[in-house]
Amino acid sequence: MNKSELVAAIAEKTQTTKTAAEEALKATIEVISEQLACGEQITLIGFGNFKVTRREARKGRNPQTGKEIDIPAKNVIKFSPGKALEEAANAPKATKKKAGKKC
Repeated sequence: MNKSELVAAIAEKTQTTKTAAEEALKATIEVISEQLACGEQITLIGFGNFKVTRREARKGRNPQTGKEIDIPAKNVIKFSPGKALEEAANAPKATKKKAGKKC
């Protein structure tokens, strides 16, 4: 599912226009991005948690040359799915997806 398909599904589910659904989705993504940039954790009960962790600098190897390289430190975003999301993903109907049909 891509963004336009997600917007259409949200519009259908909430019985709103695609424009309103797209604005809501954009606002949601923007708020999540801003909060993660500030180092905040986001918890959506039943869906999951987003958090930022620090990955320290380390040494690595270039696989083509074998030469040792320095990998700089950076912040990484981690997502932990909630129990309800995991259960939904592991439901029998989620594993039997047919081409062209909703599960």
